[in-house]
Amino acid sequence: MTSTAPITTSDLTAGAPVHTPAGSGEWWRDAVIYQVYPRSFADGNGDGTGDLPGVTAKLDHLAQLGVDAVWLSPFYRSPQKDAGYDVADYRDIDPLFGTLADFDEMLAGAHERGLKVIVDLVPNHSSDQHAWFQEALAAAPGSAERERYMFRDGRGPAGDQAPNNWQSIFGGPAWTRLAPREDDGPLGPQWYLHLFDSTQPDLNWDNPEVRAEFEDVLRFWLDRGVDGFRVDVAHGMIKAAGLPDWDGQVAMVEGTVEEGATDPAAPEDGSTGAGNRGPMFDQEGVHDIYRAWHKVLAEYDGDRCLVAEAWVEPLSRLARYVRPDEMHQAFNFSFLTAPWDAATVRTVVNASLSTMEAVGAPTTWVLSNHDVVRHASRFGLDEIGGRQLNGIGATDPQPDAALGLRRARAATLLMLGLPGSAYLYQGEELGLPDHTALPDDVRQDPSFFRTNGTEPGRDGCRVPLPWVGGAPGNGFGPTGRTWLPQPDVYAELAADQQYGVKGSTYEMYRAALGLRRSENLGAGALAWVDSLADHPDVVALRVADVVVVANLGATPFTLPAGAQVLVASGELDEDSGELPSDTTVWLRA
Repeated sequence: MTSTAPITTSDLTAGAPVHTPAGSGEWWRDAVIYQVYPRSFADGNGDGTGDLPGVTAKLDHLAQLGVDAVWLSPFYRSPQKDAGYDVADYRDIDPLFGTLADFDEMLAGAHERGLKVIVDLVPNHSSDQHAWFQEALAAAPGSAERERYMFRDGRGPAGDQAPNNWQSIFGGPAWTRLAPREDDGPLGPQWYLHLFDSTQPDLNWDNPEVRAEFEDVLRFWLDRGVDGFRVDVAHGMIKAAGLPDWDGQVAMVEGTVEEGATDPAAPEDGSTGAGNRGPMFDQEGVHDIYRAWHKVLAEYDGDRCLVAEAWVEPLSRLARYVRPDEMHQAFNFSFLTAPWDAATVRTVVNASLSTMEAVGAPTTWVLSNHDVVRHASRFGLDEIGGRQLNGIGATDPQPDAALGLRRARAATLLMLGLPGSAYLYQGEELGLPDHTALPDDVRQDPSFFRTNGTEPGRDGCRVPLPWVGGAPGNGFGPTGRTWLPQPDVYAELAADQQYGVKGSTYEMYRAALGLRRSENLGAGALAWVDSLADHPDVVALRVADVVVVANLGATPFTLPAGAQVLVASGELDEDSGELPSDTTVWLRA
């Protein structure tokens, strides 16, 4: 069935702005930031793992795509038990990825091309191979060395029960007991806290030595010229006093659900989960840390920025991380987890803009990253959200690839039309899906192993990128080796198969990013096209002089005659003037 109500360009007149950007023009307020997951981006030396020389070699791809900045996932020295999020040395490059000289060359190359560079910081925990933790293991209970981490005596007469009932986000207990030693106290060996894998002990952020160390780490990388930091688990670090028992369940993606909670979210702001509010997360003390870090960054020129990865809801709690004297951006996971539903999208956009505007911060938009199923696969599932964010296994229901890509392109074009800052995950500009049929024997994510395979894990979204279709490893590196196997479809989606090809996903991204910059959409005021409110499956808004119309429903929508099409996520029927299902278009009317 086709919409028959006549639409004219006058129907695209927007109402009053619901959002007017604040701030003084800092680059991060409206930047499009591209996430590079180094081990899977490009391999420079042929060992099958991506590296910093590989990133340097592909900087032209990023510059020509039209992004403003690059965020690199961890490249620090690490035993790689959690793909580099287990850091053994915060001031050095792991040989897997290169050297400090390679980093400096990559940074200089990015800056030459006008690209800012944001690096990952992992402050909640270190690797168990970090010098500090090794010193703690060698030291006695109660020592200064152990005070850098969360060591505690066990419960029970023999101390053989964990200090509390907390569970690891990767599955299993959040405590590991040390081996016996002669200087143990009367309760025997101590336990240490690890909210993630047992090889990732949590640091004690109540210890001034820890705080001073990380301020020095910030300065180390700022002195080298980085433009900002993405802060991993930014809602962690501080734990509630006394480490009380807690019966809730923590998940890395969905947030926290309390036992017995029937409506944990704040539905009026579009939130989708309770938001990691257990005694290990979102404690008031984290804000003191970020106020101190804000002062460190303010010592440097160039509008350096802090970006919070904080799975915190409702949005009003998230906004507290980006108050004027704290961090500068926070990932908007309410937008990422929103289902393919027009009413929900409008609610989340309104709530995101108003909540962040209240504290003078920009809103960010993101659809994929290294921790969730790529949106080209996620949107091809019958239900979007829940477990599907944490990975899709070979025996799980499989996505509809064509539907997923069509919706992913539409969602991206809608996102890039919104004011604020947008994040892209490597390979989404190629329309890459997850590898949803990875064999268990190649998986490496610790969450897969700690849950005995009940959670597929994140390997599917971390598969090496295809650069040359049909070449060995699809051109990922000079030898064709890849640390995870690629699905067959990557050959036809490779970058070289899309450059200059009309209608390709890459060219859609490039066109949209060019228009976003030339039309200054990231810094524009947003107003809803209220005259189209009687079309419940259509999201229509105006930013600057561009009208964004997204059809999230099953029924084609008739566009106004005479409107100029700037870019579309799918083919339009020029004769009928219809906007098909699951399609977004930018118009000048």
